[in-house]
Amino acid sequence: MNQIAQFIKSERKKSGLTQEDFAIRSGLGLRFVRELEQGKETCRMDKVNQALSMFGCTLGVVKNQNSEK
Repeated sequence: MNQIAQFIKSERKKSGLTQEDFAIRSGLGLRFVRELEQGKETCRMDKVNQALSMFGCTLGVVKNQNSEK
């Protein structure tokens, strides 16, 4: 499971929400929420951001410490 999937699942559970509740509150489809939490490798970034925004987060660029200019 990838970091985003783990984060969303963990935060959803901390909030006491079922996947269905989370889908309704975030405006996302239940199928998308399930696939996202299962670590689906291809997801629309706008929908991932919509899910992350429920927890005050957004996708962003992080420079790899091992990369050269």
